[in-house]
Parts: sequence; structure tokens; C-alpha cells
Amino acid sequence: MRNVSQQASDSALPSTTDSLAALCRLKPLFCRLFPEQLSSDFTVVIPTYNGAERIKTVIQRLRCQIGVHNIAWEIIVVDNNSTDTTAALVRRYQQHWPKNVPLRYEFEPQQGAGYARQRGIEKANSPLVGCLDDDNLPWLNWVYSAYHFGKCYPAVGAYGSRIRGKFESAPPAHFERIAALLALTNRGDRSIPYRPEAKILPPGAGLVVRRQAWLDNVPKERRLAKKFGNREAGEDLEAVIRIQQAGWPIWYNPRMCIYHEIPEHRLTRSYLTTLCWGIGLSRYHTRMLSFARWKRPFMVLPYAANDLKKIVVHLLRYRQQVITDTVTASEMRLFVASLISPLHSWYRLCKPKN
Repeated sequence: MRNVSQQASDSALPSTTDSLAALCRLKPLFCRLFPEQLSSDFTVVIPTYNGAERIKTVIQRLRCQIGVHNIAWEIIVVDNNSTDTTAALVRRYQQHWPKNVPLRYEFEPQQGAGYARQRGIEKANSPLVGCLDDDNLPWLNWVYSAYHFGKCYPAVGAYGSRIRGKFESAPPAHFERIAALLALTNRGDRSIPYRPEAKILPPGAGLVVRRQAWLDNVPKERRLAKKFGNREAGEDLEAVIRIQQAGWPIWYNPRMCIYHEIPEHRLTRSYLTTLCWGIGLSRYHTRMLSFARWKRPFMVLPYAANDLKKIVVHLLRYRQQVITDTVTASEMRLFVASLISPLHSWYRLCKPKN
């Protein structure tokens, strides 16, 4: 039988649970003392191209995040071959930046937001990576909400934010019909999954991904990382589709709030019609990702018939507005580009590389 002194001695020893809890409480202290030596809980990746002026506000918003004292997190600015003062700006911030939240700089020479985001995710020191564009203004609790959602739902592979527009000028009439094409997303006040059969997924702006799910399923060279028409389109959607196709659920988290700064020129007829044309041309590739290779040839005609139906219905419903109204004209460009997207994709595939 154990004597009283032994029992007293044992009772003075902390249990395994108490020890783990104590170590968890010490984690923020170690992160402040040795920020580069410990893995982080969460990483914010910000790709930017000539965004020295835009990115200032994003960095300041991240500096003012609340509820993060028990989260080990970092920020990575990925300079996508900028020719402005982006690098110098980040260096100035680094000189006076809090040591417990590393502010890192990475350079990606290959032009394209997809390449820059890939570099940031590869360099991240955490299992969760949140992606912000240089014109995304996160709400003060964005990091907290993003990290805790991922912690509470470990089976979710990626999840998107609620994104509202911060407009420099009034958007055109009926803008709500194409708002989602500018990454504006509001799916209500409840967290919900994106159902695969609905063919709707969150944009790359404000997206949080499990780093390993991305690295295991998203190829470094993606067909949509290059331009469609005069602009990039679809590279973020391609990445999320690949994660979803691998069996990872994709969700929407309304507590992750972002304001997307939209300057006046992005609301012009020229910009919106070009945007819709590029997205439409990328449609064939993003659509076919949902099907096995042997099924893809059989899906071309059903999709073409549906696109043709949309064009006819659009013409009958809006008539002359297809020419006079900015949003209606943009929608028509989207439908027409979607219809010819198989031909465009085949042309890109067969086009000799320079």
C-alpha cells in the first residue's frame, strides 16, 4: 500500500492534461520570442502586382486584428514581379512590425495571380492559409473567424468569406446580376456548404484553404493561370474545383467579412464586358473538371445547347437592352463566350508554344 507521503507527492505532480494546457498557454509567448522557429496556426497570403498604394490599407487592417492573442499567425506578401515600390514598402513595415506576427516578403517572377498565390501557399508555415487580394479589406475579426472555423471544421478543405463591395462610384443599373463575377459574395448569415451539384464555388479573394489539401491536389501549372482573352479568368475556380473533386467539402463562412474595393474603371462597360468575355472563355475548362476524361466529349453538346438557350432567352427578354444596357450587354458577352469556349480551349491546347 502506498504511504501518505507518496500520495501527497503524486498529487503535487501535474496531470498530462494540465501539462498540455500549460504548454498551450505558453505558445503565444514562445511565438513572440522565436517567431521564425515555430510553426504558425494561420497564414495570410497577399499576392500583389504594382499594388504599393493599395496594399497599405490591407496591411494596416491586418495589424489591427482583434482576438488573435492566442493565435500564432503570419503574413506573407507575394510580390508578383512588380515594377513599383512594393518591395520597399514591405521593408519599411517590417522595421516597425510586431515581432510576434512575422511579416514576410516573397517574390514570384512568373506573372499571374495563380502563380503568386501558389508561391505564398508553398512558403506558408501553417496548416491553414487565408488568401487576400491587395484590394481586400478584412474586417477586424477576419483572422480570428477564419482560424476558428478551420479549427472547428477540420474536414472542410476550403471556405470562403462574405464579401461586400466598397464602390468608388455608383455601380450601373442591375449590377446585382453580375456582382458575383467581381467576387462579391453574400450567401446569408449562416455557415453553409457549397453543394457540388450546384456548380457554385467561392472566389479566391477571401478564401481559406487547408495547405495540404491544396498541395496534394492543385497542380503548380494550371491551364487557367494564363490569360483568357485580355485578362486572367478562372484560375482560382480551377484550384477550388480540384480540392472539391478530391473529396474535400467547400463551405461559406459569413463571419469572415471583407470589403472589396472596386474603383470606378471596374464599373465601366468596357471593363465589365471584357471581364465577362474572359470568364466565358474559361467556362469549358472549369466545367469539364467535374467530369472524368472519358465523359467530357459527351458533355460538350448539352452545355452548348444550354448556352444557346440562354442567348435566345436573353435576346427575347431584353431585346434592345442587349446593346444599350451595360449589365445586359455584359451578360450576353458571357453567354456567347461560354458557347464558343470549347473551340477556344482546343485552340489554346493546339496552339504552338513560342
